[in-house]
Amino acid sequence: MRNYWSLLPAVLAVVVLILVYAIPTLINPQWTSSIMAMFRTAPTPADATTEEAERAAGVLGPKQRKSRRMLAIALIVGALIMVGFNISFNREAVGCYKAAKAFGAIDGPDTKDPCIDMVFGTFLGDGKGTAIEKTPQPVQYYQLIKGKKPKYLKWIQNAPKYDEYDMVIGTGLSCSSDLRVEEQEDKVLVFVDVDSPCPPDSNASLTPFKLKKPLGDRKMVTVGDKPMTEINPDMDSWFTVIKKLATGG
Repeated sequence: MRNYWSLLPAVLAVVVLILVYAIPTLINPQWTSSIMAMFRTAPTPADATTEEAERAAGVLGPKQRKSRRMLAIALIVGALIMVGFNISFNREAVGCYKAAKAFGAIDGPDTKDPCIDMVFGTFLGDGKGTAIEKTPQPVQYYQLIKGKKPKYLKWIQNAPKYDEYDMVIGTGLSCSSDLRVEEQEDKVLVFVDVDSPCPPDSNASLTPFKLKKPLGDRKMVTVGDKPMTEINPDMDSWFTVIKKLATGG
C-alpha cells in the first residue's frame, strides 16, 4: 500500500522550520528581526540617518510589525494544511485498504493505490438473474449501508450511492458478474453462480443491492444456508489518526 506516512518526516521538518520562525514573529516581530540583523555583513555608512541606522539594526516600524505578523500567521496556516493533507491522504488510503481486506482481498500490486485499484463498485453485474450452475459458490461478507453511510465508499471508483441501495456484497473481480441475490420470505440467499471456487484476488468488487422489502428478521445466508458475516469496515476518524500519530500506535 502506498505509505503516505513516509512523507511525514519531511513534512514535519518543514513545519518545524516554519514554526521556529513564525511563532516568535507572531509574539514579537522585533525578536526575529533583531536576530537576523546580527548576520548583516554590510557595514552601516558613517553618514547614515537615524532611520537608516535603525533599519540596519533590524528595528521595525508599526506597519512592518503588522505585515510580519500576517506573514507568520500565513506560514502557520500553511504548515497546518501540509500536515492535514498528509493525514487525510493516509486516512483515505488506509480506510480503503481495510475495507478491501475485510471483503477478502489479498495483498498484491493493487495495494499500491487501494482507493483506485483494490476496492471499487462493481462495473458488471447487479446481483440479479437466474441461477444456472448446480454447484454455486458461497459468498461470505456483506455490509449494510442504508443509513450508515460508510465514509470509505466516498473515495472508491464507481461508488454506490447511499440512498439508492441497502447493502454492498463483496467478491473478487472475476466473480462479480456472476453474483446472485435471491430474496425469499425468511432469508436472503447470496451466492456466485459458477461451478468452481472463485480464485483469490487482490481486489474487492462491491456489488450494491436494493432489497424489495426491508431485511427485518430475515437472515443473510449463502450456499447451504450458511450464515453470511456482516462487516463494518470504515476509515479511522481524524481523532484516531492524530492519536496514533501522537502515540506511535
